[in-house]
Amino acid sequence: MEIFQVTNGRLGFLSKRFTTILVICFIALPVLVMAVMMSTNSKFDISSILGVEVQNATALDVDSKPTTTSIPDDKLNDTQAHVFGRGSDPEYEYSQPTSTPDDKQLSKTLASSSSGGSVSENDTSQSTSIHNVNLLNGTFASRFGERPGSRNDSSESTSMANDKLLDGLSPPGFDERSCLSKYGSVLYRKISSHKPSPFLLSKLRNYENLHKRCGPYTEPYNRTLKILKSGHVGSTTMCKYVVWRPDNGLGNRMVSIASSFLYALLTNRVLLLDHGTDMADLFCEPFPNTSWLLPMDFPLRNQFRNSELRYAHSLGGMLEKDRKNLLMGSTPPYLYLTIKKRDYDLDKEIFYCDKNQALLGKIPWLILLSEQYFAPSFFLIPSFKNEATKLFPEKETVFHHLGRYLFNPSNQVWKQLITRFYDANLANADERIGLQLRVFHANAGQIQTVVDQLLACTLKKKLLPEIDTRNSVASSSNNWTSTKAILITSLYPEFYKNLSNRYLVHPSLTGEVFGVYQPSHEGYQHRGDNKHNMKAWAEIYLLSLCDVLVTSAWSTFGYVAQSLGGLKPWILHKPGHGVYLPCKRATSMEPCFHYPFSYDCKSKNKVDAGSLVPYIRQCEDRELGIKLFDDEQS
Repeated sequence: MEIFQVTNGRLGFLSKRFTTILVICFIALPVLVMAVMMSTNSKFDISSILGVEVQNATALDVDSKPTTTSIPDDKLNDTQAHVFGRGSDPEYEYSQPTSTPDDKQLSKTLASSSSGGSVSENDTSQSTSIHNVNLLNGTFASRFGERPGSRNDSSESTSMANDKLLDGLSPPGFDERSCLSKYGSVLYRKISSHKPSPFLLSKLRNYENLHKRCGPYTEPYNRTLKILKSGHVGSTTMCKYVVWRPDNGLGNRMVSIASSFLYALLTNRVLLLDHGTDMADLFCEPFPNTSWLLPMDFPLRNQFRNSELRYAHSLGGMLEKDRKNLLMGSTPPYLYLTIKKRDYDLDKEIFYCDKNQALLGKIPWLILLSEQYFAPSFFLIPSFKNEATKLFPEKETVFHHLGRYLFNPSNQVWKQLITRFYDANLANADERIGLQLRVFHANAGQIQTVVDQLLACTLKKKLLPEIDTRNSVASSSNNWTSTKAILITSLYPEFYKNLSNRYLVHPSLTGEVFGVYQPSHEGYQHRGDNKHNMKAWAEIYLLSLCDVLVTSAWSTFGYVAQSLGGLKPWILHKPGHGVYLPCKRATSMEPCFHYPFSYDCKSKNKVDAGSLVPYIRQCEDRELGIKLFDDEQS
């Protein structure tokens, strides 16, 4: 009997423990499921569960670190859209307005639509203010949810996985952590319909092996340096180099780097960049297990800024001085090549002459200074024409492929600027409209001229809708049909002010609701400023992620964005050049070669480079420039 009582007591104790465990599991299981969902899905919305709004109020800057902050309701008035940093004008300190007349009414409408009920004026349980600039974030985004056509749609996951290597452009085996953008870009960019040729992919893999074998501080590199220091070229060297030197702004630099790389591909040279401190931390290293940066101890660095020495050792200068010795085989270890819009015209004439390419092929080190997109010239030089065509049978994809291969944002630019801004401001829009606006000789009158031109273009071409000036955005919120984000990149804040006064205050006649964003407005181009270039690179990349693009004539900034994104933009004509139409649609996504050669090597007469072959013609935005077009468009 005692045994039975003891056993019965133990069973009762075990039963209580079992019940306690069940209760704990019942409580813990939903929490565990929630945690798993949050960790596996970056879009899991905690605000929908906790009943609070989560915003990130941190203004983006190069030195800042990403944070996510839950902001109390009474602080929502101070919330700013994500920007890259402060501009020079105190009136537009954050590039976004701090309040609008309809904020209070708008917050009630949004709260009602997101909660499914109405909100009275005395209901203090709801937030009392929310900014129009944040319409595409947080609460507003949940009203529309994920659109089937968005880049984050799960139906595209398989295609995204297949495009991770950009159809073979990116080499396999890269350390993904060293360059998050190289493989992460597929999550943000539409998959390109333009596929690289098998010959280009083979050429890139061969080049990567060459660069690894001949890159900085390898045995062949060190051996070639000895030749450089000795001043004499003996036997044929295994490795030859083209050293790119910077000139002008970031857009000019990127188009000239791509052109220099194409020259390296065609001549089996190794490309090394002397990019200076103002281009540090912009790009990832594009080639695996090596570097494309020119070492700081390169022997000729002290000559780079000496114009007299550069000319004395330039191709044109040496041919003028000692043509006979050069042609008879006295090969110098290095030469300077200057392919710019004005300087060293003889260099430009000689470089494009086919007979001189054999001479250049003997020289181990070519130091190239250019701010031009001179890639189209290789489709005209006989010794390069066939191979260039084989590399790019779809001729308007030269920069599209080479740019995506070479220019991947560094982790700092990718995490702190690009993805942070995109996720906060652009990710939930049904359509993204990029406006790249350059003002030549900026003053109040010129800026207003471009504002008028922009509105005339975007309204006439139905890129932006007319507005209903009789009503406010808040009063028309129930008629919203879709969301669109307008991304403005400009040195000046006036464009943002004009468009925000239109689309953040008044509803559109089409029922679309707009967010207007400008990451920065530096006021002027900061030459030699690395942080300025990081912001510029981030803005170029963000423009390339847009669905529709409007760019300024003659702007390499816009050229790079359109080519990376595979876009054919609407180009705003340069004011004062006798063109009365506000804009014109580009028919090729290639950059324009602003100052092409005009010298025919055989006849020794002037020639129009845009009339020699059907696939190289006049640029849409510059009559004297040339660019590549597809054969089908000829």
